[in-house]
Amino acid sequence: MTAHAELAHYRKTPPNTPTAPSTPTTRIDRPRPGDGRLLWRLARDSGTLDLNSAYSYLLWCRDFAGTSAVARDASGRAVGFVSGYLRPESPGTLLVWQIAVDESVRGLGIARALLDGLSARVAAEHGLSSLETTISPGNRASERLFASYAARHGATLTREVLFAPEDFPDRGYAPEVLHRIGPLSF
Repeated sequence: MTAHAELAHYRKTPPNTPTAPSTPTTRIDRPRPGDGRLLWRLARDSGTLDLNSAYSYLLWCRDFAGTSAVARDASGRAVGFVSGYLRPESPGTLLVWQIAVDESVRGLGIARALLDGLSARVAAEHGLSSLETTISPGNRASERLFASYAARHGATLTREVLFAPEDFPDRGYAPEVLHRIGPLSF
């Protein structure tokens, strides 16, 4: 299914529909609290994400399931996730916190399907005018993923440093560059 077909599917799917196909062998749905441990492992094994506590992933799957998504393989195993939230000061803005895909299925378009599917669901349920994420300099895979998202949606992508190294409590942090994509229309 192409990204355009996926988005068309999401537009026609009622907002409370929990799953939608993303590739012939995976489906995208809302995370459940029991998925927290699996998402923690995906984040740990990604090699690029800051690993939060296992407890935080459990809470995330409970409290932010509506603005997050999990990709499952044919057996139901979590093979990818995207976590996000609507910014309180800008409720039409989805901030993508983390996105990870299991190494065994990278390159199959799962990250793209996660972003497109989650965006379409959030747009249908809450309205969505922009998407934001932060990316550390040098994370080329994430930069390409979000640049291609902006291009697919005909939106502008701007970048600015959100948090400088001196904003962090310890030495060794790179700046976090805010990537803002919008306006979006669904």
